[in-house]
Amino acid sequence: MKATRERTGLLGRMRGERRARQRDAESRADAKPGGIDDFVVITGFSGAGKSQAMACFEDAGYFCVDNLPPEMIASLSELFAHEGSKVERAAVVCDVRGGTYFEVMLRVLDQLEERGVNHRVLFLDASEEILLKRFKETRRRHPLADGGQVTTAIQEERSLLAPVRERADVCIDTTDLSAARLRKVVADKMLPHGVRGKLAVTFLTYGFKHGAPHDADLLFDVRFLPNPHYESELRDLTGLDQAVIDYVDASDGVEDFYGRLVPLLDYLLPAYVREGKAHLTVGIGCTGGRHRSVVIAERLAREYEERGEYMVEVVHRDVDKPPRRA
Repeated sequence: MKATRERTGLLGRMRGERRARQRDAESRADAKPGGIDDFVVITGFSGAGKSQAMACFEDAGYFCVDNLPPEMIASLSELFAHEGSKVERAAVVCDVRGGTYFEVMLRVLDQLEERGVNHRVLFLDASEEILLKRFKETRRRHPLADGGQVTTAIQEERSLLAPVRERADVCIDTTDLSAARLRKVVADKMLPHGVRGKLAVTFLTYGFKHGAPHDADLLFDVRFLPNPHYESELRDLTGLDQAVIDYVDASDGVEDFYGRLVPLLDYLLPAYVREGKAHLTVGIGCTGGRHRSVVIAERLAREYEERGEYMVEVVHRDVDKPPRRA
């Protein structure tokens, strides 16, 4: 009974102290002239996409700092709170590249709360399998590997990050997200309406024989155009080769197709912007995803990139898959 009363009393004191800190933070916020409106701390696993997340905030006009030690987060927020500071929104990335950073992270988050800083914590997670794959593909060294296995480093990182994950306002699992999709999810979950920056448009090419993409917002089928695959000298080339480009550009009906598709996109893209969409994937499909769709997507990407109204990228999903033999 005595031990129970002691635990109950301890919990009561902890709750009381937390309420006191919250009241103090509220009074500080009320008394402070101006200050930063939104301060985002981006953290999570190495290889989970923190740089892509930061790019999303940067595109939206946030002041961004990468690889900031936790000890400096509170000091940076104080600088932003000065009356002469013109920074209204900021995002910082903090990870284990420094080795011992997360020993003080929780204390720093408490300090931000006590000082009344309007802050949020974004935590990026991913499965161990996909993290291993990303490190193998990029050939980057895991900051905790220190010459050892990446698997062991990821497990150690998971233990270090567990308390911080509990304090996160938003957690995003990036296991199945491409870089473009991650930026879209971050924008949808974290960016205030009206500060999302330019619409990110991805022109994604694919082959119907490999399956239609699941994450495309719009799909256009260009199999009505003559297929370069049936020209023996073009079969092993792709839509990135000039001979295939010339063949597709000379096809009957291709200019009429552009004449209808471009005005449709000109109508749809601003409409999606008004609706608050941050990223749009436009799928262009042909039989194998190697010839016609590639030529058309590259032309559309050039046109919209030259306009400067959108952030444009091209992804050729199936271009490197071998052509079927006739």
